[in-house]
Amino acid sequence: MEKEVTLGKIGAVYGIKGWLKIHSFTDDPQAIFDYSPWVLSLGGKKQTVEVSEWRRHSNGLIAKFTDVNDRNDAQLRVSAEITVMSDLLPELPEGEFYWRDLIGMDVVNDSGYNLGTVTDIMETGSNDVLVVKANRTDAFGKKERLIPYLDEQVIKNVSLASKQIDVDWDPGF
Repeated sequence: MEKEVTLGKIGAVYGIKGWLKIHSFTDDPQAIFDYSPWVLSLGGKKQTVEVSEWRRHSNGLIAKFTDVNDRNDAQLRVSAEITVMSDLLPELPEGEFYWRDLIGMDVVNDSGYNLGTVTDIMETGSNDVLVVKANRTDAFGKKERLIPYLDEQVIKNVSLASKQIDVDWDPGF
């Protein structure tokens, strides 16, 4: 099933010739330019654009779109989300997952206790952390759990088919 994946966001206008600052959400920021075409989403409207040029500027990236030749045209795209169709993303090796695939999965510990649902994932530098919203009837009174994504130590199995992550985690923690 094809769906859009957000890879970045349009920042401010740069200069008078239609260039825009690009905020990339990809691991390697300039890898955002490996995907084409982009679909810009802003205010419920979508527009497909083609990047004609891009380059590094200071600590960021700037880009110019085909058919955007002045500051006023560029201004209309400021704050738009940059998305691409998910089928443009590369297949991952066995045992690796995109964050978007983990969002919405149930998290169950090795005793069969349902800890809740993954609502977000944080990058901490040393390892990623699952943000798990606890069930309303959580016996331990938790509203949210932060569970480190440590493969084999904490994360025992991820099943995309059953939308479940099995963990070795104490529900009281």
